[in-house]
Amino acid sequence: MRMAGRAMILALALAGGSAAMASEAPRFSRFAYQGQSEEKATPAPGAYRNPILSGYYPDPSVTRVGDDYYLVNSSFAHFPGLPVFHSKDLVHWTQIGNAIDRPGQLDFTGRRTSEAVFAPDISYHAGTFYIVNTCVSCRGNFVITARNPAGPWSDPIWLPFEGIDPSIYWEGDRAYIVNNRAPAEPPRYEGHRAIWMQEYDWRAGKMVGESTQLVNGGVDITKKPVWIEGPHILRKDGYYYLTAAEGGTSVNHSQVVFRSRDLRGPYAPFAGNPILTQRDLDPARPNPITSAGHAELVQTQNGDWWATFLAVRPYAGNYYNIGRETFLLPVTWAQGWPMILPHGQAIPFTAPAPRLPQQRPPALPTSGDFAYTDTFAGPKLAMQWIGVRTPKQPVYRIDRHELVLDRGAPMGDLNGVPAFVARRQQHHVATMSTTVRFTPDSDGERAGLAAMQSDKNFLFFGITRLAGKPMVALYTTDKGTERLVASAPLATTGPVTLTIRAKGGTMAFDYQAGAARRTLAADVDARFLSTEAAGGFVGTIVGPYAWRR
Repeated sequence: MRMAGRAMILALALAGGSAAMASEAPRFSRFAYQGQSEEKATPAPGAYRNPILSGYYPDPSVTRVGDDYYLVNSSFAHFPGLPVFHSKDLVHWTQIGNAIDRPGQLDFTGRRTSEAVFAPDISYHAGTFYIVNTCVSCRGNFVITARNPAGPWSDPIWLPFEGIDPSIYWEGDRAYIVNNRAPAEPPRYEGHRAIWMQEYDWRAGKMVGESTQLVNGGVDITKKPVWIEGPHILRKDGYYYLTAAEGGTSVNHSQVVFRSRDLRGPYAPFAGNPILTQRDLDPARPNPITSAGHAELVQTQNGDWWATFLAVRPYAGNYYNIGRETFLLPVTWAQGWPMILPHGQAIPFTAPAPRLPQQRPPALPTSGDFAYTDTFAGPKLAMQWIGVRTPKQPVYRIDRHELVLDRGAPMGDLNGVPAFVARRQQHHVATMSTTVRFTPDSDGERAGLAAMQSDKNFLFFGITRLAGKPMVALYTTDKGTERLVASAPLATTGPVTLTIRAKGGTMAFDYQAGAARRTLAADVDARFLSTEAAGGFVGTIVGPYAWRR
């Protein structure tokens, strides 16, 4: 035993530490979440509530296989990625997997939180599910497949074309990929893009034949439309319909439609475009839903048409911390054209549900007001937990109903993976808490809750050591600059319960060490966690974080 102890001390010394400085890994005994919506909408019997996926679930793609519906969302540089959902009624959704769930599938090293996997497309053909997607700044466009949509999904088949947002249109036994690429001419203005099509040999896993430009710029290129993207093709009544997002994914976002008698065009725009937008409404209206677009249409087994799409719920101006969400609306057809929402009409928070067999609400709701507690009872984290970038080695383990965080990179280090696992903040009014046991052995070490919007905009609230003393502290990092907001001494080395209370653009921070519960800081401006302040395309994620030397 003496020799083993000396060997351990020597190993620690060689690693730059000492036996005294080898701090034990922090342990978290639970994570609790409770959220409520500010709009207070209550669906009537036979109605549903928007959004159908609350919080950071953008760029929804939906497909039907028999009586079952499957939906996938973008997830950028979070891992695991591309969450896959199942539903029978288009309203109640249950996550069944993550299409990117192995470090060997994609490498997000060096990728910012709003890079990596963009808008996906899910489809089904001959017993196999297909997701076609783009990994921005990590090799480009790819296809993955699965016999079971819950996974496992294959390693990527890389595709040799530039651009983003590919989708597959199936016609008989042939597949065609349509996506956003550079136009066939020098760009006329910033945001000038085009929609292209090329055949995909799904048996050989390669592109074949010529590429054809279907849309140049957008509905009317003389008006300099920007960012035509997220295209999908469907066929109805002898026409091919091409729907796409236009105007960028912020307040000018919209969905437009074109049609053609021939698959490769020419495609004529609908005179009534856009078929979905909220940019023509008063921005000062109460409880606004804005930035609607990136829609995909799906036909039910009863012949009805519906659309899933993204939109946001700002709490003030264009500020929203919870990201872009998934909404649902019916599609009406008139004179050969689809319409999701007439011009000037606000997206409803409640609406009559699809004519489908109604499901019971899932055990973990995705819409409305809800709460949950994760006690880390299983051998691994639930599929709703995500981290930042692809871990080359695990950053956590489950031990006797406790989450144990191992060493990781500091938050914000693009070349590393932080010891951080999180859940999406799904409501602007939310309470998130955890209980942690940790004794820091050197100044700067920390363990507690982190709320992260980007690699330069995040906060830490928890146990640390300052000037040799254990403290509970709140740090905010805005545009890469860290600031100590508040701190207080800890008189105990026992467990500490940490609670973040969010309300729109402010947060409060409570802690309990022993019997007394105290507020460390209240009315903290949290707008730096919004997309408006931090930029990018993701929402705030919150969960246990640790950093040790």
